[in-house]
Amino acid sequence: MSKVAYLGPKGTFSEEAAQKFFEDKSTEWFMFESIQDVLEAVSNEEVDKCIVPIENSIAGNIHMTVDGLLLYNLNIEADLIFTVSLHLIGNTESDIGDIDTVISIAPAINQCRQYIKSHAFKVEYTDSTAKAALFIKESNILRKAAIASKTVAQEYGLKILQSEVQDNTINHTRFIVVSKNSTTDIEQKKTMMLITPNNEFPGVLSSILNIFSSLAINLSWIESRPTGKKLGTYRFFIETEAARSDQSMEKAIKIIQTFGHEVHILGSYATTIL
Repeated sequence: MSKVAYLGPKGTFSEEAAQKFFEDKSTEWFMFESIQDVLEAVSNEEVDKCIVPIENSIAGNIHMTVDGLLLYNLNIEADLIFTVSLHLIGNTESDIGDIDTVISIAPAINQCRQYIKSHAFKVEYTDSTAKAALFIKESNILRKAAIASKTVAQEYGLKILQSEVQDNTINHTRFIVVSKNSTTDIEQKKTMMLITPNNEFPGVLSSILNIFSSLAINLSWIESRPTGKKLGTYRFFIETEAARSDQSMEKAIKIIQTFGHEVHILGSYATTIL
């Protein structure tokens, strides 16, 4: 039986995604209060795996996950695409005209920026959508509402004041399944790597990307993060649509290393659409 962690409390999108992805597997669940706590649980071997959000089609990359991968030196063994619908949720006695403040996790707030601005709502942040809903239930404050899922509204007996409040009706979040140790016994169609240039010079990223282009390797994701050593120095997350074992990938890695850049493979995996 695998021990799997995700962002709680009960009713988060992470919980929904985890239960759908692992539904055919024997699993013991563990909930944590923040994405960093979830990743740290894997690093400390409190659990075998975790599932965390890394990217949203509206709000973009989720940096707390990206930085956590760096901090804890973890491996990606799968990614999954999950459809997200966000709703304005209040107490049963609340009316939408009463609301002046919305509460949620930062990525959910970012997915609803236009809606929030159009209503001139104030914003407060929590560690998860479900934690926001739980606060609404326990505080019984009628002028505040959570931005969260229909599932969590049902879970806590709350009222949906307005449905589908995200800025785009087509809203997907990408989650990754993370473990401490790399695995090779899974289907591999994509590879995530971290490239740290040996020095900064004009066009360093372009020179790296040209290597993939010349080998006809398509890239599906690029993210730059500070090295933490000197202002203006960066390392790059690059996801390719090629398995680690492909000859073209082997060649690309060797060429990049020949230029003196550090290459760290975070995982090779396949995408699941939930």
